Amino acid sequence: MRDKADSFWDLGKNDSAIYYFNKAQLLCNPKTEYADDYVGILNNIAEILQRNGDFYETETILTKTFPYLDHTTNVKYPVNTYTFMAYNYYNTYDYESALHYHKKALKKAISTFRKSRILSEIAFVYITQKRFQEAVDILEPISKYRIEDKITPSNTDMQQSALFYNLGLAYLGLENHKEQAYKAFNKSMEITIPLNDDYELIANYYSFYLYYLKYDNPELTKINIEKAYNCAKKTKSVTYQVQMLACLIGAENAQNSKKYWKIYSQMTDSLSISTKKAKNQFADIIYNSKKDKEENIELKYQQAKNELNLQRQKNTSFISYVIIFISVLVLLFLAYYITHKGRKEKNDAVFKSEMRISDKLHNELTKEIYEILSFAENNELENIENKDKFLYSLNNIYSKTRSISRENSAILTDDNYSSGLKEMISGYTTANLNIIINGLNSFSWSKIDRIKKITVYRVLQEIFDSLKNINNPSLASLTFKKDKKNITITYADNSREMEDKYINLKKRLQNVENRIKTIKGTLNFDEHSENGFKISFTFPI
Repeated sequence: MRDKADSFWDLGKNDSAIYYFNKAQLLCNPKTEYADDYVGILNNIAEILQRNGDFYETETILTKTFPYLDHTTNVKYPVNTYTFMAYNYYNTYDYESALHYHKKALKKAISTFRKSRILSEIAFVYITQKRFQEAVDILEPISKYRIEDKITPSNTDMQQSALFYNLGLAYLGLENHKEQAYKAFNKSMEITIPLNDDYELIANYYSFYLYYLKYDNPELTKINIEKAYNCAKKTKSVTYQVQMLACLIGAENAQNSKKYWKIYSQMTDSLSISTKKAKNQFADIIYNSKKDKEENIELKYQQAKNELNLQRQKNTSFISYVIIFISVLVLLFLAYYITHKGRKEKNDAVFKSEMRISDKLHNELTKEIYEILSFAENNELENIENKDKFLYSLNNIYSKTRSISRENSAILTDDNYSSGLKEMISGYTTANLNIIINGLNSFSWSKIDRIKKITVYRVLQEIFDSLKNINNPSLASLTFKKDKKNITITYADNSREMEDKYINLKKRLQNVENRIKTIKGTLNFDEHSENGFKISFTFPI
């Protein structure tokens, strides 16, 4: 089964590959003497799921390997597991967890090549976090050597090219490193060109696009992003084509931007549909695999029951043992049923959340996109005024999309909670609205329960979202106060004529009140405030 899976994987038929990997997994008894097979198969499944964006199922699969990592006979299995887990957290924007698992992989790695590769990936996470100097400190020493992959020599040049690419990005993020960034990107390009690999060249041309974009050379910016887009077309990578097109629209003139915008819209729709189909296909395969496993358990249960009945007929003294055995099986079945039910409910919640986000994107952005397309078709974008209006509309769409993303993103509840909360609140500041925050850091949030911190974050989001559609203040303030037993948060602004809007506002904030009640808090409206609108909520520490 595993050989079949590998052959389909080599042919690029990932749906068939994951089907046979699952078959192999069911046949593999995860005892310590089979740890290599079991971990290896699960790593293969995780890699396929990860490439198709199913990060939730990937994490579930990888977690199954943890009890057997210390029993594997080859370090590549734990290194691969930790690396895939790091990729998973990176793709879900949990960069600290990604660094944690990259470092675990680094401790396990033996070969110099594999260590250098992991170090390069750690540096790439630092670059994403804008910790450019730390990335440079890692990459500069290893960039001075050509580190060979003795197992697969063809990987040597690709890794060397990726290392200089990352080093160039780190230099680009620092000030006064223009020459170093250019040399690093150029070195990466020199290594890649002899490989005749268009897929690798996408990153090289994209790096020069970023370089000339920063150092204000519009002509070379356009040339390099155009080359990156052409390489993406040759490799038939729809994902990269979409990414390069987005950059190309900004680098091109108005007439070509219009042409590329149409291609971009078509490819985005096509990519969305194909991604959903792939996820559904893999979900069906995983579901059928679990169903097969359940049927096997049921068959084993029936076989054991029949044997026990025969034994009971021979010797009635074993009746008590039969009852105990059946009771244990029932408990195991109940445990399995509850676990399965919980997972199903979690998947249903994820589905509902995705539908809600989809509806919000449709409701808030459809009209704007239609209007901007109509504007582009009916107006000359060569005109500076028209071009400014077009770019303003694009930025408005981007801001709304980013706002929706922020509303549904994960909330950090660690030591960085107060910084994340402040950043979220500041996101509602506009040219017409200033927000003053008082007392946010006057007490330690680390001592507050995680659920309460999440509730505070979501409550403030909903208050700002509801109020921005009803009142129109120019100044708002948030005040955080803590006494021995409670925390009180007060919102106030200088809006006018709010009395006739209170009833409607109370209905809109019903969800806010329900949230606060879950942490045993209370919501208070100041309906008689003479200086504007005022609302506060209090909850116990």
